[in-house]
Amino acid sequence: METEITEGDVPPYYREVYEAICCKQEDRVQGSVFHKLLNRTKLPPVIQNQIAELVESSKEEPLSKSALYKGLVLIALAQQGKQPSAKLLDNIAQEFPKPQLGDVSELESLRMQARGNAILLSWTLQDLLHIDMVQVELIPEKKGLFLKHVEYEVSSQRFKSSVYRRYNDFVVFHEVLLQRFPYRMVPALPPKRMLRADREFIESRRRALKRFVNLVARHPFFSKDDILQIFLCFSGPDVQNKIRESLRGVGDEFLTCGIAPTAKVELLPPDIQAQFGASRELIRNIYSSFHKLRDRAERMAFRSAENATDLLLFGKELSTLGSDTTPVPSWASTASGMWGTLKQTLKSLSVEFALLADKAARQGKREEEEVVEKLNIFLDLLQSYKDLCERHEKGVLHEHQRALQKYTSMKRQMMSVTVQSKEQISVEQLESRIMQQENTILTMELRNYFSLFCLHQETQLIHIYLQITSHVLTAFIDSQIQGHHEMSEVWKDLKPKLRGLLPNGMPSSA
Repeated sequence: METEITEGDVPPYYREVYEAICCKQEDRVQGSVFHKLLNRTKLPPVIQNQIAELVESSKEEPLSKSALYKGLVLIALAQQGKQPSAKLLDNIAQEFPKPQLGDVSELESLRMQARGNAILLSWTLQDLLHIDMVQVELIPEKKGLFLKHVEYEVSSQRFKSSVYRRYNDFVVFHEVLLQRFPYRMVPALPPKRMLRADREFIESRRRALKRFVNLVARHPFFSKDDILQIFLCFSGPDVQNKIRESLRGVGDEFLTCGIAPTAKVELLPPDIQAQFGASRELIRNIYSSFHKLRDRAERMAFRSAENATDLLLFGKELSTLGSDTTPVPSWASTASGMWGTLKQTLKSLSVEFALLADKAARQGKREEEEVVEKLNIFLDLLQSYKDLCERHEKGVLHEHQRALQKYTSMKRQMMSVTVQSKEQISVEQLESRIMQQENTILTMELRNYFSLFCLHQETQLIHIYLQITSHVLTAFIDSQIQGHHEMSEVWKDLKPKLRGLLPNGMPSSA
């Protein structure tokens, strides 16, 4: 369409509509926003499509101000019953018809909804769990000159890879992740504890490393970064240097994310600070409750393991009693036949009690792996959220405030220099420093709002992971049902053997 409509041609209502729905940074109207505006007109879909074609609008491409004005003209004319066409625009009079779009103040929500798509996460828990499954297994220890070095085999289902990593490789990977994504939830690593690391500690650390790498591999943004692929796939020498090199010349997420400069104006709700405070308090409470649930689950798993040990020892004591070869004294000879029968029965019971112990041990292991570990992985994520909130307050927010204080001090110094009429060169140098500080403040302010933008998304991620509660409860109930069923079957098989312990006619509940 060759007809151009300028700012001076249109009535105020047209300009108000543009201001309500345009992207302030790009000075354009997103195509998706214009299509939402068309839907608001309640015109037939065929007519809406014709208008979109006439202004050359697609959902992917933005519209210029002139194209939007043409669209508004065509909408108004179509609402009057006229067929949209290029000729309608060629014959338009100086008075532009007013389209029926409702209150202009309500139109801004169209832009916010479209921009909101950039801040909203559409993932489900199942989507995240299906990104990857990473196994971390111990491999035989290698002795150094003074210490034993523990190594891990790290296997990725997604990349179909298997590499060997030491704890220090995880440390470098963690450090680089924090540099690359300072405003995201980077889970903490378990402690190193170099000297006298017993088997229990080594196994506990292996599980913690597995939780760490799976949370990273399933993160919507970490999972797309080259750093992760290097850690999971690179099998060459010096993986630590390879990981560090991947960050050189790239910068952190703020520098590489295209929407970072628009976070304040286009993406964040006006009450973001209040929402941040409320979310932080809620997640603090959730953390406290899940911590208690984890502790209770650990105690139940420990009791199952203790029950297994007690059953095994109980059976062994019965076997020891049944294997006793001490002769029966003559004064008890009347009962010697019964004692011999009892010993044979007691000795045979140890098999069933060993089986009961095995069932109880398996139940404890299921509770540890399927209940406690699921609670631990969510607690690790919640702790990383708490750490992120502290980094936001002590890091970028604090740096922004320090930059403002420095700027204020420099302005005062500038006023003092000007009043005292010192040399021009010193005034110019101070002006240059003030300009540099203004740029620093602007950058800090943009980083602060980008940090809040990331916090908004990470908060959503926490709530997505809340669905793990149902997984935990399902695993816990299934474990109890399976454990009780298996042990019940053994108890039932055991009971008939007790008849050999009882004289004929004596009830079992004597």
